[in-house]
Amino acid sequence: MNTRRKKSFRAVKYTLFVFCYIFWVRTRNQYVVDKLMADPALLLIIVGSLMFTITFFGCFGALRNISLLLNMFVGILVAILILQVTAAVLGLLFSEKVQERTEQLMMKAIVRYRDDQDLENVIDFVQKKFKCCGVDSYLDWSKNMYFNASDQNLSLEAYGVPFSCCIRLKNETVFNSMCGYETQKMKKGVVSRLIYTTGCLDEIVWWGKQNLLLVGGMTLALLCIEVSSLSVVTVSLCLYGRNVQKNQ
Repeated sequence: MNTRRKKSFRAVKYTLFVFCYIFWVRTRNQYVVDKLMADPALLLIIVGSLMFTITFFGCFGALRNISLLLNMFVGILVAILILQVTAAVLGLLFSEKVQERTEQLMMKAIVRYRDDQDLENVIDFVQKKFKCCGVDSYLDWSKNMYFNASDQNLSLEAYGVPFSCCIRLKNETVFNSMCGYETQKMKKGVVSRLIYTTGCLDEIVWWGKQNLLLVGGMTLALLCIEVSSLSVVTVSLCLYGRNVQKNQ
């Protein structure tokens, strides 16, 4: 009987380790394009450090049978689950406020474009990925000091938009990085042939609605991993507690 219990305890222990490792790897890559307002590199470092610390408690606690670390891991994981559910409920109840806040953050990111190379790369990636320009429209780029539509703006990019807004031709071999210059001066009929005129916020919302199954499936998979980890930890703690009582 003792041999069977030891084997089952080892099985639960190493299963928990695998769950912790999967959770760590998955969450480290989750937040690449999260808050445009923040410094992407710094954000990745902070999130990666937090996820490493949390999963370290679970992995090391499971391998070394340290109940304190396992209890801390359970507590943090429960808190994360509660926060996720709360955020989802609040997001559904106050969807308009969430969208308004997102719009404000994206506008701040446009203002900071060129001030931060990492942020600039993220914005260019989003605009090329979703084939959009600006937040609500391409005219939002006038709020950036380099693209500001003003005669007092001495920048060569005045009245323009970033190259990531440009429509690229399929057979194009050499890309013109100056394709967005002075597009804010042009008529909309002409501009629509050169750059994307739709705002990124509307495109992202539309993409989310079109891919509800994908987003829902990814969310459900994350919840399943977290719930399974909690279950394995609970079983591990119970078995560990029984072994301690019997040894005493």
